[in-house]
Amino acid sequence: MGHRVEPDRWRAETDRLLALVAARFGRIETRRRAARFLVGLLAGLPRKNCWSIAEHAGEVDPHGMQYLLGRASWDTDGVRDDLRDYVTTNLGDTDAVLVVDETGDLKKGTCTVGVQRQYTGTAGRIENAQVAVYLTYAGVRGHAMIDRELYLPKSWTGDPDRCAEAGVPADIEFLTKPALATGMICRALNAGVPARWIAGDEVYGADPALRDELEIRRVGYVLAIGCDRRVPTAFGLIRADTLTASLPKRAWQRLSAGAGAKGERYYHWALVALVPAADSVLDPAGDDRKDADTQCRWLLVRRHRRTGELAFYRCYSPEPVPLRELVRVAGRRWTVEESFQAGKGLAGLDEHQVRRWTSWRRWTVFAMLAHALLAVIAANEHSARPASAGLIALTCIEIRRLLTLLIIEPSRVTACPHAWSTWRRRHQYRARTSHYHRQEAALGWP
Repeated sequence: MGHRVEPDRWRAETDRLLALVAARFGRIETRRRAARFLVGLLAGLPRKNCWSIAEHAGEVDPHGMQYLLGRASWDTDGVRDDLRDYVTTNLGDTDAVLVVDETGDLKKGTCTVGVQRQYTGTAGRIENAQVAVYLTYAGVRGHAMIDRELYLPKSWTGDPDRCAEAGVPADIEFLTKPALATGMICRALNAGVPARWIAGDEVYGADPALRDELEIRRVGYVLAIGCDRRVPTAFGLIRADTLTASLPKRAWQRLSAGAGAKGERYYHWALVALVPAADSVLDPAGDDRKDADTQCRWLLVRRHRRTGELAFYRCYSPEPVPLRELVRVAGRRWTVEESFQAGKGLAGLDEHQVRRWTSWRRWTVFAMLAHALLAVIAANEHSARPASAGLIALTCIEIRRLLTLLIIEPSRVTACPHAWSTWRRRHQYRARTSHYHRQEAALGWP
């Protein structure tokens, strides 16, 4: 026999997560619907939205699920905090890395909160999209998203009426993506999240305010920068690629940035010592002698072993660390991409069809909860029941499939297919009639 899972263990873990957030829902009806919503996100539905989740939950129409996201009274930020505690309790370690990155969801129209034509890595070009910044917690046992903030462009924050129509609170102001990341990182650190390092791509590595905040807090970072960025050296500001060009052959070491699907990710790495930046809010001369002796800043350079392509990172640590440790942190940055893939592919993170501020925040926190549950179950399985010889460890994809087949589907109440067919057709009729009336009014027909 091959490796067999124990459904009761997974059902108990699901119940533990639901019990953790239960107090955030004041009414028992809301609490139960939230549980059904979370289960729906984990189910193997071809498309996840309020309609499909409500039908999967056995409800007669989507109004209850829509109400849960838009108008029901429950503590959205409290659930976010519970999610963070759940992840760090189950996946936490003192050498963990907080990884920041943004992702975009392609959208049509102009009414969905935060939407405008902007660059998104999801499409690799400028598209009509909604962009959000996410914070992932990456420990030895696994990784999961613990926070998110929606990026509101100036076309939104500069238009109070548009924001009010989408339910954006009046006190929300324009913030850059690095500023959103800084806020989430500070929120996590203030809550006592065990993390020693911060990692991010060039958008965040180029922001001096983020770097200064981390140095004030004495939290290490490995943040990517562009090749044309000037870094502070004892000889003044020098471009990263220019500084690298003068490195001798002996400066490079072959190290792995972590295990990949096809083996260890080996690159050549080099390290160059830097000095405190002249434009920093910190006063380099104001450090006491102990700080001056221990705080370290570097330029970390990664070179592809075959193509020679270079990547650059600005690094800081409140105390000396070996090159291997900085390489480890740089490698952890890719966990956020894995979190995006799992969150979207397994938990419907990008499949929401909501337009308003509160609904978006609630959908995303539910999707992150669903992904975190898969990550924790995977970590527990790897520790308690390692894979048998000839098998890879259980992945989140395989856990979601088995969770659906063994736990979710056998216990769910089937909705009446005729009732849902009638509801959909009635809704579509009303929508079509409304569109025709709007068109006739615009054309001035009697």
